[in-house]
Amino acid sequence: MSVPATIPIAHDPDHRTATIGRYADGQFLATVTYAFPEGYRPDDGWEQHKRLYAVLHTFDAAGRYRDSEIWCAGTWAGGAELAEAHAHLDKLLAGLPGRTLGDIAVRPFRRAVDGVVFGLIVEDDDWVELYPDRLGFGEPWDGRYDT
Repeated sequence: MSVPATIPIAHDPDHRTATIGRYADGQFLATVTYAFPEGYRPDDGWEQHKRLYAVLHTFDAAGRYRDSEIWCAGTWAGGAELAEAHAHLDKLLAGLPGRTLGDIAVRPFRRAVDGVVFGLIVEDDDWVELYPDRLGFGEPWDGRYDT
């Protein structure tokens, strides 16, 4: 079975898809995640390249990508605070009118910020990966992810 036009993503309140759902203008996918710039290979000094982000992707009701708000809380070496990133994400989510958590279905998209790839990217004829979170989606396309 090939990749569907819209990828279902199941809301899991206790795991990595806890902050997804719908709002007055469409759908959203939000996360706090660490990431390295594209092509970076960890070696000595990796701490200066590993960045912490608060991310909010928005989509219309049909799952078409609209925009992303991507905020870097700093690097591992700089003492980036996980609590600060979560607080920033909470502010972004508070700005979504009529927000409710739940399942979503969105189309693949790609955006790069600071050399880091963010998006829901088709990897294969039957696999889609959420970057930089590295959540994989595939058959039976029921919204559950694999890591």
